[in-house]
Amino acid sequence: MSGESSRPGDTTGSTYTDPGADTPEGYRISKRSRMLARAAVGDGTVEDRIRQRCAIAVGDYAMADLLRFRHGPVPAALAALEQGAPILADIRMVATGIQKKGHRSRICVALDHGADLARARGITRTSAGFLSLAPRLDGAIVVIGNAPSALQVVCDLVRNGRRPAVVIGTPVGFVNAAESKAFLRTLEIPSISTEGTRGGTPVAVAAVNEIITLCTEQSHAGPGH
Repeated sequence: MSGESSRPGDTTGSTYTDPGADTPEGYRISKRSRMLARAAVGDGTVEDRIRQRCAIAVGDYAMADLLRFRHGPVPAALAALEQGAPILADIRMVATGIQKKGHRSRICVALDHGADLARARGITRTSAGFLSLAPRLDGAIVVIGNAPSALQVVCDLVRNGRRPAVVIGTPVGFVNAAESKAFLRTLEIPSISTEGTRGGTPVAVAAVNEIITLCTEQSHAGPGH
């Protein structure tokens, strides 16, 4: 599915953990869902792990075929998490869904910034938020699940020299969603996106949470794994 797949190492099969499942029932449900997704999607790479989780998040295995990985986003995101890089989300729903365990990154919501700029320019609040947060983009993990206009702004900022560690961009909709994600895939930065109009907050959250899970597994495995 992706031309830039990474080998799974010790991150697949029986080693799977889910930091978001904190009760026996929750873990049983998560484990069963993952088993079904492995069979349907494949389990050969860490990218497959993300495909599995995104398919589970929307209840549709077709989502796995819509995901696009560019320029090594998984290792880039893992390195950023290990360094405690900030996570910049477009809306509160995305920020709320991101796992709080398994990392020490601060989560910031673009929607909470740039209100005056949005009014002055007549642009969306998420776009204004990322413009206001522009100096903080360098080295950050950017997660956009809802706002195509925000992804467009982030892409423009990257084109003008900003360098986030990785951009997870999966906005959904019929207006500028497909175009903003296509723009992201033209940039020379690590990214995860979806093809076409489909995507949304559940997909963006699932992608970043699976990377957090991978980070947790690697930290438990210790040196040499």
